[in-house]
Amino acid sequence: MNENDKLLTIGQFASLHGINKKTLMWYDEIGLFKPAAIHPSNGYRCYSYHQSPILETILLLRELNVSLQEIQAFMHNRSAENLKCLLDKKIKDLDLQINHLKAVRNTLCGHRQNMNTLLTMDLSEISIVEKDERCLVTVDIDENTSFEKEVELITAETARFGLGRLHDASYGSMIPVDSLLHGDFQHYTKLFIEIPFLPRKKGLHTQPKGNYLRAFHKGAWDGLARRYSEILTYAGKQGLVLSGFSYEKGINETVVDRIEDYIVQIEIPIAPQSS
Repeated sequence: MNENDKLLTIGQFASLHGINKKTLMWYDEIGLFKPAAIHPSNGYRCYSYHQSPILETILLLRELNVSLQEIQAFMHNRSAENLKCLLDKKIKDLDLQINHLKAVRNTLCGHRQNMNTLLTMDLSEISIVEKDERCLVTVDIDENTSFEKEVELITAETARFGLGRLHDASYGSMIPVDSLLHGDFQHYTKLFIEIPFLPRKKGLHTQPKGNYLRAFHKGAWDGLARRYSEILTYAGKQGLVLSGFSYEKGINETVVDRIEDYIVQIEIPIAPQSS
């Protein structure tokens, strides 16, 4: 007799597949996976080594959270086509889960970076940082856009891009540099949403790669005008030309309660020097 033809006890078969023998008993009771034979003298369940691939398929599907009903339907009509359909569906589900976990990880890394910045930054400092290109989802606003309307716009965009929760993205506001240069520090024109792993880039706002002036403002928004004046003065003394938009986002909302403690990070692109 070939070694693969020998029958295994329920304990041996369960151990071979790293499961509890009660699982095999349950699968038998619900008609999902039957033993190869029942011992005639003691009624013990016995299994064939040739049943291993079938059981491993069941265990894989269970690990993928395929319902018992779906598995039973497949077992009653096993075929390459039916298994492919099941696996296609689960691979798609896994891809969605992986993308969500990547987004959550990216959010956590962003919060950690913000906390590191809070612990090490000098609020009075204006620095130059290098940034990679980013694609942002934006919504247009003006001085007449109410807060309620802003919330409505943000909610619609997060839903359109399939965000399950607000924490899967970071948010901020944009004000044109031209407005700042003309002394207008209040008329924001866009809100931005930075969504990790965007499914597409066409039609989105591109935050350009390059050097940026970075500064921070602590306190109420009415103090931002003074901070912008300091930034423009610094840029002028350094011979720097600012361009595009100023990108603002809060970096400590999760750890403060008072507006007086709120810190805004300001980043403004520096135009490349002409050669």
